[in-house]
Amino acid sequence: MDEMITAAKEKMNKTLSFFQQYGPYLALAPALAALLGSLYYSEIAGYLPCRLCWYQRILMYPLVVVTLVGALKRDEYLPTYVLPLSLIGMLVSGYHSLMEKGVFPPSATCAADVPCNLSYVNYLGFITIALMAFTAFTLISLIMFGMWAAH
Repeated sequence: MDEMITAAKEKMNKTLSFFQQYGPYLALAPALAALLGSLYYSEIAGYLPCRLCWYQRILMYPLVVVTLVGALKRDEYLPTYVLPLSLIGMLVSGYHSLMEKGVFPPSATCAADVPCNLSYVNYLGFITIALMAFTAFTLISLIMFGMWAAH
């Protein structure tokens, strides 16, 4: 029994040290993918972002710079900078995803020319741009919680 507990503790220590060492780079990947994806959809594919998309961009774009600087400086306080943005981004993109699916009515903040409940893409019948943003914010948040636990 003691061997199992010791093995579990060793595994936990390895996991925590992994998050400590590679967490910023792991968080940078979905942030950078979201940034490049949003630029692709607006600048190359020509999709006009709605207001909620703009709010998500405002929350996501700084995460690329903040996580990159935090990774290069090996800043142990990085989760305290990143989590507020990523958690608020989860709320905004989650609300946006549910609005696209008809769970919530269209918001009064959305413009008539670019409604927030319009889905430009719908991969596999359920993957929209808002859901992709929600996934990126969630991954970043989970990685940051892992880093926080490691410190």
